[in-house]
Amino acid sequence: MERMLLAEIGVGFWIFLGVIVLIALTLIGMYNSLVGLRQQVKNAWSQIDVQLKRRYDLIPNLVETVKGYMKYEQETLEKVMQARAQALSASGVRQQAEAENALTRALGGLFALAENYPELKASQTMAQLQEELRSTENKIAFARQFYNDSVMQYNTKLQQFPTNIIAGMFGFKPEELFEIEEPEAREPVQVKFT
Repeated sequence: MERMLLAEIGVGFWIFLGVIVLIALTLIGMYNSLVGLRQQVKNAWSQIDVQLKRRYDLIPNLVETVKGYMKYEQETLEKVMQARAQALSASGVRQQAEAENALTRALGGLFALAENYPELKASQTMAQLQEELRSTENKIAFARQFYNDSVMQYNTKLQQFPTNIIAGMFGFKPEELFEIEEPEAREPVQVKFT
C-alpha cells in the first residue's frame, strides 16, 4: 500500500515537472521569436539606409552635371541639395520618411526643369546618372516594402496572445512603419526624359 502511494506521488511529480518544462520551453520559444523578428526589423531598416546612402551619393554628381546646363536654375539646385542635407541628418523612421518626401519632391522639380534643356538630355553623364538613380529608386522601394513587412510581422506578434505577455514582461516596443503620406511621393522619382 505504501509502495503504491509512493509510486503515485512519483508519477504526479514527473507529470508536474513535465508541465513546468513544457511551459518554460514555450516561453523561451515566444521570447526567441520576438527577438528574431526585432532583429529582422533592424536588418530591414539597415537595407533602406544602405540604399538611401547610395541615393545621397548620386545627388551631388547629378547636381554638378546639370549645373553647367541649367545656369539660371540655381534655386532648384539649392533646394535639391538642401533636401539632401535634411535627409542625411534625419533620424527616426518618421523624420526620415518626411525628409525623403521632401527630397523626392525636389528631385521631381529638378527633372521637370531638365526637360527644357536638350543638350542636358543628350549628355552621356546625365544618362548614366539617370540609370543609376532609377535603379537605386527601385531598390529603395523594395527595401521599404521589406521593412514594412518585417515591422508588420513584429508588431502583430507583439499584439497576439500570449506573446503580448512576454513582450510586456521584457519591454519589447512596437516599431514604426516607413509611411509616405503624399500620394506623389509613393512613386519613384521619374528620371526618364522623353
